[in-house]
Amino acid sequence: MHGVEQFDSQDGVGMRNKAHCVREGDFQQGIAGKKILLLSVPAGAGHTRVAEAIRACAAADYGDVKAIHLDAMAFATPRLRKVYTDFYLLLVKRMPGLWRHVYRLTDEAAPDGWINRLRRWIERRDCRLLAAEVAALAPDAIVCTHFQPAEILSRQIAAGALTCPVWVQVTDFDLHRMWIHPHIAGYFAANDEVAFRMREQGIPAQAIHVAGIPTMPAFSMPHDRAECARALGLDPALKTILLMGGGAGLGGLNRVADKLLAIPGDFQLIALAGKNAAELAALQRLAVRHPGRLAPQGFTDRVERLMACADLVVTKPGGATSAECLAMGLPMIVNAPIPGQEEHNANYLLEHGAALKASDLSTLEYRVRYLLGHPEQLQAMAQRARALGRPHAATQVLETVLYQCEQPREQTSEEAYG
Repeated sequence: MHGVEQFDSQDGVGMRNKAHCVREGDFQQGIAGKKILLLSVPAGAGHTRVAEAIRACAAADYGDVKAIHLDAMAFATPRLRKVYTDFYLLLVKRMPGLWRHVYRLTDEAAPDGWINRLRRWIERRDCRLLAAEVAALAPDAIVCTHFQPAEILSRQIAAGALTCPVWVQVTDFDLHRMWIHPHIAGYFAANDEVAFRMREQGIPAQAIHVAGIPTMPAFSMPHDRAECARALGLDPALKTILLMGGGAGLGGLNRVADKLLAIPGDFQLIALAGKNAAELAALQRLAVRHPGRLAPQGFTDRVERLMACADLVVTKPGGATSAECLAMGLPMIVNAPIPGQEEHNANYLLEHGAALKASDLSTLEYRVRYLLGHPEQLQAMAQRARALGRPHAATQVLETVLYQCEQPREQTSEEAYG
């Protein structure tokens, strides 16, 4: 693929690393004691989940490597935190049309234009503590799962204040211009199209690695469907639909569940309300009317066990959630994508036959009825989802980063990638 680093998606081992690390013992000895810093921003949950996935993979498979995950916004002023978290969430939830305009405007803005110059000035003023924290930790490498810390560290490298390699993990099946910065050691792309767009932005092919979007190790492990279903009081033999994403754009999760439970047929629902206590209470009342058919769930860190019970997921197409579904081989019905990145995620899933789209509640009911009535279509979508899945993406990211950590410090990125 034009020099772009590719990986063997079957066993999760980077082909380049196979060639360089034949002596596994030497590789393990070379990376012992290395410190990897992961930086995320809580603008939605996806960036944090991806960083946590890489950290968890390091803990599970590379015990001699110290992986530290920090929220970059914890080292910013309160006003900047509000812009990157609270204001962003307000825009995408309450004013998606305005967010679409902001997304396009910032993507098309010239890197040295007034918008970006002003933004960089504000970041320099409000993020000084982050640079100090990075210097104090003295990591051997840094992986950023959000563009904001990557941009700050890029300027630190340019000023000679930071010498360790900085990597960028893009967390959607899309590429916004704000992810691209000079002096970055390498980029991890979710798919070949994102890698192509990276090259179009001037990133050298040898610095691009198509690894996927990292997911927690649990999404790459086998799960006993029967055991997981019985723990929820469900029948493992019945078709099961998992509702996620709060029912955004469809009138609320409770209303969605009520509508779907009116569809005739032998199937059951799992409804994930997260931290929304009111929604969970409404679902629990609905479950009383449909004994054995609805399993309401609050916040959980074991989503993979819910997915192990499911044959279909109804969800917003966030990058991390989409990657988790693909890793589990789960087809999706996607709804209410955030303008910009989630629209691109939805398009990717639709184009590859791993998802259908529902723009409203009536369309969702139609899609569910169709798939329940055409199990062969549901099975085909599941096969396509599994083919797209990259359950070992976190391992591939770590292998690449740790391999460069073994190289002499004076090498340039281009020399290291050979």
